[in-house]
Amino acid sequence: MSEIAGKIEFIKKKIGNGVKLVAVSKTKPPEDILEAYKSGHRIFGENKVQELVYKHETLPQDIEWHMIGHLQTNKVKYIASFISLVHSVDSLKVLRAVNNEAKKNNRIISCLFQVKIAQEDTKYGFSFGELIDVLESEEFSTFTNVKFAGLMGMATFTDSDEQIREEFRLLKNYFQELKNSYFSNIDYFSEISMGMSDDYEIAIEEGSTMIRVGSNIFGERIYL
Repeated sequence: MSEIAGKIEFIKKKIGNGVKLVAVSKTKPPEDILEAYKSGHRIFGENKVQELVYKHETLPQDIEWHMIGHLQTNKVKYIASFISLVHSVDSLKVLRAVNNEAKKNNRIISCLFQVKIAQEDTKYGFSFGELIDVLESEEFSTFTNVKFAGLMGMATFTDSDEQIREEFRLLKNYFQELKNSYFSNIDYFSEISMGMSDDYEIAIEEGSTMIRVGSNIFGERIYL
């Protein structure tokens, strides 16, 4: 078993069957992703459209690609034909673009609303109030080519486990409130994407259904 395959197996055993693992392969070469693929893993996340398109074209076609990074509206068209899940719908503008490009490709694209829970200006996302405004807008009913699957959030980059825990708990509370008020009859509104390499265990304890892990699988990111 390769080192990468061993790390994936270790994490999957740790998290159990109730949590999905997104192997975050950003900046990593296709060869590393193939190692993970050969272990049976199929869900991979990228944060840049250009890299995502290249890897989709280069690697096996049964890979389930997730867009986890900030998505510019003018780049949605490059991934709309194949993307499995967009974690980072962080504005009405992005939502509109995803719906329009999905329609052009005769697809329904699954999306997560990215909610800002971190105490950092560098993080993207809706405030909870902004998200409610979108859900109650007249335009919302026109997004027929988007499947709303849940929420995504990133905790503050901090050494304080308690702060991280509180932020994850906040996202779970937001999810529950939206589920009860807007998506009670929608079975597939079920995902809470939170937790990365350093904090996924806390995230799972607070209700995460999907974790995004990169460095704990592939090693530290390569910056060019």
